[in-house]
Amino acid sequence: MIQVLRNATYARLFSAQVVALVGTGLLTVALGLLAFDIAGDDAGAVLGTALTIKMVAYVVVAPLIAALVDRLPKKTVLVTADMVRLAIALSLPFVTEAWQIYLLVFVLQSASATFTPAFQSLIPAVLPAERDYTRALSLSRLAYDLESLLSPMLAAALLTVVSYSNLFLGTAAGFAGSAVLVLVSRLPAHPSDPQRLTYWQRAPLGLQVFARTPSLRFLMLTNVVVAAAIALVLVNSVVYARGVFARDDAAVAVALAAFGLGSLVVAFLVPRLIERLGVVATMRFGTAVVSVALVASVAVTALAVETGQGWFWLLGTWTALGVGTSLVATPSARLLAEASTPGNRNLVYTAQFALSHACYLVTYPVAGWLGARSLTLAAAVLTALALGAASLAAVYVRRAGLVGAAPQPSAMSAIQRNASNEDSITER
Repeated sequence: MIQVLRNATYARLFSAQVVALVGTGLLTVALGLLAFDIAGDDAGAVLGTALTIKMVAYVVVAPLIAALVDRLPKKTVLVTADMVRLAIALSLPFVTEAWQIYLLVFVLQSASATFTPAFQSLIPAVLPAERDYTRALSLSRLAYDLESLLSPMLAAALLTVVSYSNLFLGTAAGFAGSAVLVLVSRLPAHPSDPQRLTYWQRAPLGLQVFARTPSLRFLMLTNVVVAAAIALVLVNSVVYARGVFARDDAAVAVALAAFGLGSLVVAFLVPRLIERLGVVATMRFGTAVVSVALVASVAVTALAVETGQGWFWLLGTWTALGVGTSLVATPSARLLAEASTPGNRNLVYTAQFALSHACYLVTYPVAGWLGARSLTLAAAVLTALALGAASLAAVYVRRAGLVGAAPQPSAMSAIQRNASNEDSITER
């Protein structure tokens, strides 16, 4: 997997991703403590509202900004987004009201909604060989999983010597480091737009590719499965650990770590699974794992609510959910690369970014608001959503002729044909 780091451009981009992720992890901890400082026992409501604002930024703002900046050099877009995020991170320690959190989170997440799809759309051009690209996807997933495990530990260590407001400085340092690493990278030049499309023609382009591409319609259904699993884990882990099982704060981290561990292990196996099974079959296997684990979560929840027992069963279920979501999410970028061209890739990745996060506008309220009334009912509804989407995906795969299909080579082959020209089309 680490062989792809021999590519100097990708090594810098991956390093930029890692330092930005560390900064984001510190931000998550610091923002929660800031919300508690402002709202006390109502901190959950503040964070819930901020999380909803984050999803709105991802769903609404991402496609519009992507179309607006699509003609700009990727380096300019990425560095500007990092600078905006850095400025917001430096502003957060001075917040005194909840509405200020909402405003700054919206701006910060709008910048992230600009950065992430643009960053992801670069990787197929930097690593045109399919095997290298798959390894890069797994390495990227590994970085996300390690961040989910290590950032809370780093934050806890820092909080023993500094106040939580200083964590925002660590966040700013992460975004600054990301900007510097992108700035010194030689990135593929942005392809020209021979059709000279207008903004309003470019804005819906990614969604149009989704609508006409069978593999991406399949991907949309799998997004629902992943969103159901992640919402249950992220929203309700604290409720299970503290409320149902009456454990300490560290138990929340243990539950989240169990989910991250499952995802982490699979990140090493995905390249081999894809080579053996193909992208679609690997993702279908992942939806099956998630579905079974969610069914188990209903039983575990019912037992726990009734008796207060089953903590280790919960950890096992969370680990299985981590395995399943990684099996779906890690290969999904291959479908995006193969369904897009260098000219529209950023818009297609942005469409996936927006559509996948739109699913959370449904699953987060189900997990949170319904879970406040009945954890068992929330788990059951999320399970029903995942089972329905997984079943539809399985039917669609058969009808669309995607059964057992390996990725279509056309788009990646086109990238490979252009790879020899990479040195002549780099931007300084």
